[in-house]
Amino acid sequence: MPFPFQIDILDLIFKGILIGIIASAPMGPVGVLCIQRTLNKGRWYGFVTGVGATVSDIIYALFTGLGMSFVMNLISDPTNLFWLKIIGSVVLLAFGVYCYRSNPTRKIHASSKNKGTLWHNGITAFLITFSNPLIIFLFIAVFAQLTFVIPHRPIEMTLSYLSIVGGALLWWFGLTWLVDKIRGKFDNNGILIINKVIGCVVILVSLIILVGTVFNLYSLTSY
Repeated sequence: MPFPFQIDILDLIFKGILIGIIASAPMGPVGVLCIQRTLNKGRWYGFVTGVGATVSDIIYALFTGLGMSFVMNLISDPTNLFWLKIIGSVVLLAFGVYCYRSNPTRKIHASSKNKGTLWHNGITAFLITFSNPLIIFLFIAVFAQLTFVIPHRPIEMTLSYLSIVGGALLWWFGLTWLVDKIRGKFDNNGILIINKVIGCVVILVSLIILVGTVFNLYSLTSY
């Protein structure tokens, strides 16, 4: 069955980068751990912590995409796609509100003085992230809202998932660079500020998409 939307590779890559950033940016346990390791062990220890989290995220993203590809006939119906986008926007909005109101500094604990190897830091971050499969619900929301899954197009989807990895790594690289540059001024308030800014951005984006979908400001079939 041919996919009913025109495929734009650059658009898919941009969406993939955006999804990677959205999945990585909130200051959950691994985000706080990344900042702690950057401050206590050095920037690259913090970065490989983010790399470990990225490996876990892309595994869950692949699971999500595979599951959604099986129900593509249902999603291809314009009415079903409309309601799926509405639900995705609401879930994304709830996620932004949760992110804004959460206090990630409560998850902070004393960091070990032993740096360990880069491999050890990356693997432990992977295990922490992989132990929280709730990220799947976030992927379902953004995949539905962005019409991200294209079945039977392996090349395009490979580029899309690589873009998710690229977006996540871009976030972790930028975060560790920033924390390393202002390490003398960075404290718990800095973590709270980052989390609230991220929450506000997610809330704003979800509201824009929700309003656009409800009032049909952009076509559901103009992929």
